Amino acid sequence: MAELENPSVMPKVVAFLSSLLKRVSESNDLNKEQLLHQKISVFHGLTRPSISIQSYLERIFKYANCSPSCYIVAYVYLDRFTQRQPSLPINSFNVHRLLITSVMVAAKFMDDMYYNNAYYAKVGGITTIEMNFLEVDFLFGLGFHLNVTPGTFQAYCAHLQKEMLMMQPHLDFENSSSLSLGKSLKSHLCFNDDESSHQNQQQQQQQLAV
Repeated sequence: MAELENPSVMPKVVAFLSSLLKRVSESNDLNKEQLLHQKISVFHGLTRPSISIQSYLERIFKYANCSPSCYIVAYVYLDRFTQRQPSLPINSFNVHRLLITSVMVAAKFMDDMYYNNAYYAKVGGITTIEMNFLEVDFLFGLGFHLNVTPGTFQAYCAHLQKEMLMMQPHLDFENSSSLSLGKSLKSHLCFNDDESSHQNQQQQQQQLAV
């Protein structure tokens, strides 16, 4: 998704991802059945952070200085995490810690140069020790499945781009009626590597047929 390199695009991506995570968090906050079966983890705060999800992600975007691709990969990681850890749904008590951790892990995996845990801890408003614990738990929660194939990356980019285009020209993220991406993350039905590979195989077969 070459458009990610456009300086005017990333703020829209950040705003969209923030809106998505806000909707998912609020929906899961109201899900009493999930609350009953939810595990308490290192990502779970005692109280809801006073900073909004969008302000928090904008702060990460401002100070992390990671490549634009990291935010797509972080979204992939969050999707994988929620699929592998159904007892840890994204909600208002853990979304901020999951965000800072997913972006940091994505930056370490994607970028040649990146800041250390102590720096990300300052950006995220937590201690370095807590950042270290969050990283370890996140990696184990992912099953150390960090590789993102080009097909998977393009699938997530295309889906995000499609949703964002549907919201233009007003880009009313808070009140948009387009919730399919939020639903996909909440219900764990977003693209995975197998689905992406299957889509690529179908495309290749169609090209060969032509």
